[in-house]
Amino acid sequence: MKAVLHLLKEQYDNKHLILRLAAFEQRSKFLLHYLGALWQVFSPLMQVVVFFVIFGLGIRQGQDVGDTPFFVWLICGLVPWFFILPTVLQGSDSIYKKIKMVSKMKFPVSVLPSIVIAGNSISFFVMLGILCIVLAIYSIFSGIYLLQLPYYMLCLYAFLYVFTILSATLATVVRDYFQLLEAAMRMMFFLSPIIWVPSAMPASLLPILQLNPFYYIINGFRDSFIGGTWFFEDLTYMIYFWSGILILGFVGAHVFNKFKNSFVDYL
Repeated sequence: MKAVLHLLKEQYDNKHLILRLAAFEQRSKFLLHYLGALWQVFSPLMQVVVFFVIFGLGIRQGQDVGDTPFFVWLICGLVPWFFILPTVLQGSDSIYKKIKMVSKMKFPVSVLPSIVIAGNSISFFVMLGILCIVLAIYSIFSGIYLLQLPYYMLCLYAFLYVFTILSATLATVVRDYFQLLEAAMRMMFFLSPIIWVPSAMPASLLPILQLNPFYYIINGFRDSFIGGTWFFEDLTYMIYFWSGILILGFVGAHVFNKFKNSFVDYL
């Protein structure tokens, strides 16, 4: 417990450092591009169009999901995924990429995944704004269900940090782990309810798919923007998700503390 609290305190004490470095990383990423930071929007939008043409117009032949147009249903799942995927991969590689530089100074290594999360949040919030515009165009408003969006945002950020601090440690100590993670994340896209409709899945298969934490988060975003169910209606699933967060947090803090003083030895 002490290790977890120490990590949380380190994030809070260095919050200004995290924000400054995150902003710098984002500016430098597109410094030599003519369109600059606009690529953070153009790239996801092009992928949305491709997925809609293939799965919406092709496979589903334009059929709606219940009363919701498939395009709206799809983008509600893709927006959080476009934040999750690069953040998990970049956050997991953050210590390995920066440790040689920060090891020469007094620097809180545990904030490296947080810098990635904060930096990618910029394009995430822009995409959320575009999603709101799309919902307004289609005259879709979830009403009171929108109040649970902060809860699912908390779920998203909590999962991303506890997972990336553990994953970044493992990726530094065992380099093969990162290659496995890249393959796993490609597979998780198809195991998450992004392009397929949960209600269309066999009843026997759905409980297995729900073991995926991304299922909980992505479905929660859809419930918030489109409406459907409240987060507290399925307490069993809620307890399962947060139990996983706590386990990841404790394991991640323990593993990080064990190796944080010897990261350079693994380079």
